[in-house]
Amino acid sequence: MAEKSDSQEHNSQPLENSDNSAILVVGPSWVGDMVMAQTLFKLLKERQPKTPIDVLAPAWSSQLLERMPEVRKSIANPLGHGQLGIFARFKLGRSLVGRYKQAIVLPNSLKSALIPFHAKIPLRTGFIGEMRWGFLNDARPLDKKRLPKTTDRFIALGLGRDEAMPENPPTPSFTSLPKQAKKLLQRLEVPDNGQPYLVLCPGAEYGEAKQWPRHHYSTVAKIQAREGWNILIVGSAKEKELCQNIAKHAGNNGYDLSGRTTLAEMVDILSIADGVICNDSGPMHVAAALGVPVIAIYGSSDPNHTPPVGPKAHAISLNLQCAPCFKRECPEKHLRCLEEISPTVVLQKLASIRQ
Repeated sequence: MAEKSDSQEHNSQPLENSDNSAILVVGPSWVGDMVMAQTLFKLLKERQPKTPIDVLAPAWSSQLLERMPEVRKSIANPLGHGQLGIFARFKLGRSLVGRYKQAIVLPNSLKSALIPFHAKIPLRTGFIGEMRWGFLNDARPLDKKRLPKTTDRFIALGLGRDEAMPENPPTPSFTSLPKQAKKLLQRLEVPDNGQPYLVLCPGAEYGEAKQWPRHHYSTVAKIQAREGWNILIVGSAKEKELCQNIAKHAGNNGYDLSGRTTLAEMVDILSIADGVICNDSGPMHVAAALGVPVIAIYGSSDPNHTPPVGPKAHAISLNLQCAPCFKRECPEKHLRCLEEISPTVVLQKLASIRQ
């Protein structure tokens, strides 16, 4: 607690550029959140163009961070989500001593602040979270009404403590590699036949209350396949049965890619899509950042908190009285928030944003 007074030295503006120091960002543990974190990286780069930005995050995230030109390098956090690992955090922190002038800690957990503390980084910024005074010496209260969106909160940590949000805040934007994507489609035996690609992302790590029903996805696949579209269903290996089932409804135009792509390859697939239909999930944020037409379907989550941010992204939510409940399973046992979003409405909206 003795370090709390130290925050008074550093609570007005971030430190000025230094030729021999960098900023360490402790990144989030979810795909969507990592995409949204690019808003902070962009802000920092706009303000301090000569200052390198490194990101401490799970090893899988390096495939996303490689697509963000603002990031110099990623540092793999050896600890899984939820692991305390006090000694491992101490050891990694000590290995980073003297390399950074500031750390910005995006997660709100106490353990996420331990590595910057052990690295003796002079300025350690983050929201108060789990009572992290001492570990953070620039600990800020989180005003959820003033900062309703996750991107707002990330950006705010790159500003001075009392500084207003910029009028035109940065948005995520990923680098696409179309030639690489074409080679990938060839390997996956997906035709390059001049017909449009519709990518469906039916999974959601959080649970069924964020998943548009499979029969709606199947209806969309069938309708668009009849129109000549190539239907690519993307998901993890554990979503194989779900993706296979949807692909069958597209007949010869359906391609189940679940478990067959890395995270970086999924980015490539999304980059060539003529349309994407997805739940509130990591792929949704990736597709939006790539600038492709995206329809994001919201059930238990809140489109005002984590909207898809992109020039051709649109969120659909019924805004029922019981939503957003943020539950993994529907507490009312009816899933009306998702069931009552019809395939016809979704396809009409996709057609409108593609024009």
